[in-house]
Amino acid sequence: MKRLCSIALALSIILPSETKAAEIKNDSAYTWNLADIYRSEREFTKDYTFVADTLPLLSSYQGKLKKESTVAQLFAAHEKVARTLDKLSLYAQLQQDLNIEDKQAAHLKAKVETLAADYATATAFIEPELLSLPKETLVKWQKSNRLKPYARYFAELLERKRHTLSKKEEQLLAKLSPLADEAENIYNHAARGDYTPPTMKGADGKAVSLTGGNFLKALEHPNRAYRKQAFQTFFNSFERIQNTAAATLYASVKADELYAKARRYKSGLDAALSADDVPKQVFDNLLSTVNDRLPSLHRYIELRKKALQLEQVHNYDLYVPLVSPSVANKMKFPIEKAQALILEGLKPLGNEYVKQVQYAFHHRWLDVYPRPKKYTGGYNTGAYDTHPFVLLNYDQSLDEVLTIAHEIGHAMNSVFTNKTQPYHYSGQSIFTAEVASTANEWLMMDYLLKQAKTDEEKLYLLNQQIDQIRGALYTQVMYSEFEQAIHEKVRNGESLTAEELNKMWLRLLKKYYGPAYAADSETALGWLRIPHFYDAFYVYKYATSLAASFELVKQIKEDQTGMATKRYLQFLRAGTSDDPIPLLKKAGVDMMSPKPLNNLLTYFDSLVNEMEQLLHKQGKL
Repeated sequence: MKRLCSIALALSIILPSETKAAEIKNDSAYTWNLADIYRSEREFTKDYTFVADTLPLLSSYQGKLKKESTVAQLFAAHEKVARTLDKLSLYAQLQQDLNIEDKQAAHLKAKVETLAADYATATAFIEPELLSLPKETLVKWQKSNRLKPYARYFAELLERKRHTLSKKEEQLLAKLSPLADEAENIYNHAARGDYTPPTMKGADGKAVSLTGGNFLKALEHPNRAYRKQAFQTFFNSFERIQNTAAATLYASVKADELYAKARRYKSGLDAALSADDVPKQVFDNLLSTVNDRLPSLHRYIELRKKALQLEQVHNYDLYVPLVSPSVANKMKFPIEKAQALILEGLKPLGNEYVKQVQYAFHHRWLDVYPRPKKYTGGYNTGAYDTHPFVLLNYDQSLDEVLTIAHEIGHAMNSVFTNKTQPYHYSGQSIFTAEVASTANEWLMMDYLLKQAKTDEEKLYLLNQQIDQIRGALYTQVMYSEFEQAIHEKVRNGESLTAEELNKMWLRLLKKYYGPAYAADSETALGWLRIPHFYDAFYVYKYATSLAASFELVKQIKEDQTGMATKRYLQFLRAGTSDDPIPLLKKAGVDMMSPKPLNNLLTYFDSLVNEMEQLLHKQGKL
């Protein structure tokens, strides 16, 4: 079971989150029906007992994986256990996410986690034992009729075999692997446990704690002096952990490069791309194309400078709306209206898709409103043998409408995949998972822009769309370029100090945001707010997903035959039945080419052009 969340949520700053102040509602129509997983404790216990009782059977295959028939028997038994355990884990997790202080839920989750650990121990032998077999045996099994459903799995085993060490070496790496996670663990303790958000006097004169949400609200405040104070107070509070963060990041990167070298990869980047089944050309194209189109971002920053009548744009000027606050306040969407808008906005995906979304809305797949002790943010999750479950903390804002569309995209991807693919090809790689979610956001914003009633509304939506591209494309590529640089330094035997990391970060900020941007010294600490750096070369996938989904949606809107929509739905059904790049190519987008990125950046230019025209029309330039 895994959660898939929106880009904005996934890249949120490391800070305690506050409960949203939206009205708390308890209408059961907008809560999960967990009886869809288990209708009674008896059903849960039956599945739990089945898994516990079957683990010895799985363990009994150890040392016996020499015959094709034996492997087929093991795979069949393993799938039954894995699918059942997925349901148990999902049920326990969702119970706790509804109320973190529910003692019964905590007990249930702990019980399932213990069972999951026993399962991991019982099945740990499978892959190493298969990898120890001769290459000829794996090739033969890949082509056999009995193991045909697992042909792709054996192809991946053959690829990994090139990077598999001797049995003793593999055992040693396995024993050392927990140490690789300690850097992130120490960082989390420093950034979450030991860090206390700073306080300042709020706009109303009362003390306010600069938690994540409060800080972002402060950056949107029309009073520039207030924004600046919040910005400086917030960033300066990180100074006391910068040396610890530099040491932990250095240790994490060093571990990545060490493991990559041990497994005969050229670099940590090559190892990460191999794990994603993504050619290096895709990563290189991303960085080179976006770097070539940096003048487009510079132009937007220059436009913002003129509209706000500033000498230079500082970090605390990047988020303030270019329209009256009353416009944003009017853009409120009760959940019923939000769902109706989403059903309209997603119509280009066809009747089958929209009907499935409507079914989800009407059959309690969403837990909508914030409640005390409920998990914050939003995500989509589920199991192969259940429908998806979407968690929200809905506050009627435009951002939350887009969050629903985003998470429903993930949910529909699971629905279409699970109806089509066997269990071992269900799920999605991270590289493709965000395509289905961001495609829905593109469709919704396109629909909302067409529905805008005034220039102010349109300007507000344009700004939203521009900042989405800025954040999910330009920013993530900047992060990726930073990652590439620090990995290269460590691979060349250099260390990473806070001072050097600060300098590197400032240089990139100046490069990406251009001459109209003032890179204040405080922003140098931005690198230590990105927890994804502890999962090497992860964030580039947000940028590639955004480009891929834009290209697919562009084709769907332009195609009058319906073939583009048909290809897209086939993509949603594909799961992990092939590598990400071929799957996307079948859907109609070639991520080996810079074309999708250039098309997206051309669209970015058109948005900036339209914003400039509206600002001129309103006399703001």
